[in-house]
Amino acid sequence: MWKFLKGLFGFKDENKAKEDAMKKFLIVGLGNIGLEYKNTRHNIGFQVLDHLAEQEDLKFETQKLGDLTTYKFKGRTFILLKPSTYMNLSGKAVKYWLTKEKIPLENLLVITDDLNLPYGTLRLKTKGSDGGHNGLKDIQDKLNTTKYNRFRFGISDSFSKGRQVDYVLGEWSSEEKEKLPERLDKSIALIKSFGTAGVNNTMNTFNGK
Repeated sequence: MWKFLKGLFGFKDENKAKEDAMKKFLIVGLGNIGLEYKNTRHNIGFQVLDHLAEQEDLKFETQKLGDLTTYKFKGRTFILLKPSTYMNLSGKAVKYWLTKEKIPLENLLVITDDLNLPYGTLRLKTKGSDGGHNGLKDIQDKLNTTKYNRFRFGISDSFSKGRQVDYVLGEWSSEEKEKLPERLDKSIALIKSFGTAGVNNTMNTFNGK
């Protein structure tokens, strides 16, 4: 009888652990550390998470491989991560915190800039290539899969030939800055929807908006 009860309760504990894991999400904003990068187009991942933290009065703390804070919303736990490894080594931080927090891969969301989308366009995808983005390339390499959720924020390709690096690492134009707060608000709504309504509903609601 004791073995039966132990097995029964052990099974329930295991189920609860799985249930709890499904309510936990790792939201990773890609960017480069340092004041010189703070307001650059390439750092939109950091900017989105900073905007959420500001709205909800959250404080980031420096921990292993990144700055982290936790946001609770509608029974979900969002762990917000800004890797401190620099963009090209982002995968190390992502893999470490996914493993440490026991978060399933389908509950990972990576926020990144995208040159192929018009400025401010939001696009959520469940898989895909790295598109030449070094941060995504390293995440793909460390996780050994292209099947993870990525939220691309359009920065457009309004640069002259040979000026791509300067453009990506450059600061927003005055026109872009003016429109940015509304786009950041929309980005936060997308993150909340991802954790509560699911990835498919979120794609239908926000993609291209």
